Amino acid sequence: MLSFALKRLGVAILVALTVSVITFSMIYLSGDPAMALAGEAATAEDIANIREFYGYNRPILIQYLDWLFRALQGDFGQSHYLKTDVASVIFERLPTTMLLGACAISFALILSIPLGVIAAIRPNSLIDRFALTIAVVGQAMPSFWFALTLMLWFGINWRLLPITGTASWLNFIMPSIALGYYVTPGVMRLTRAGMLEVLASDYIRTARAKGLRPLRVLFKHALRNAILPVVSLAAVQFGFMLGGSIVIETIFAINGLGFLAWESIQRADLPMMQAIVLVLSIFYILLTFLADMINAFLDPRIRVT
Repeated sequence: MLSFALKRLGVAILVALTVSVITFSMIYLSGDPAMALAGEAATAEDIANIREFYGYNRPILIQYLDWLFRALQGDFGQSHYLKTDVASVIFERLPTTMLLGACAISFALILSIPLGVIAAIRPNSLIDRFALTIAVVGQAMPSFWFALTLMLWFGINWRLLPITGTASWLNFIMPSIALGYYVTPGVMRLTRAGMLEVLASDYIRTARAKGLRPLRVLFKHALRNAILPVVSLAAVQFGFMLGGSIVIETIFAINGLGFLAWESIQRADLPMMQAIVLVLSIFYILLTFLADMINAFLDPRIRVT
């Protein structure tokens, strides 16, 4: 297990370094950052002063290593727009996005895994067709349209839930459903396919022939093996939710990291954008590494690969 963990950790570190290079290069994608900061009316002397003040006149490799060293210490520089420490703003907004992502993935798993299991137990039945309908609708329906529909009916017409803000747990119900429903179809179909494959295997037939109780066969023997790819998908989708929450947070005016990313793009706040991309990417990598460890714990055969 230790050898497997070290291998996966090495891969995760290499991926993180690659992401850091791509993130750092964002500052040069739109041209000279000094000219962008100075503005159109700036003189050549103003641009030179800005380039020297921010260190853009140094070799790019030196700039990258300096930025990476400071980022590892939690120093992402100062926001060009807010004129404050980037790290303090990000870690102030991060808990809101993490809470929204956790609620959304919980909603998706609670809805999709039972539906997938029941659909696999009774293939081609009414519940199977109902589950497949939910999957098709969830993939075809844009998340922003679903969010606006929820807001219209539950927030405006029926006045059951608050529309915007984060004042209470009620504020997270509609955003969590809108964000989590987009993930539900993939998890449900993967659960259903895995359960169908496992239930048709020889060891399940043997367990039933030995007289084991149906629920024991279903949950201890079948679901434990069928759930392995679901764990990996759930970790990946949770990371996707953290990065993709920008639309949902903007619609519901949730003051999280996604809304901050949208504001930073509008303001062309490059240090803030760099830090947000890096932080979300690191979370994504950590979640993938955690999913590998959980899968290796559930299935010892994975450790020898």
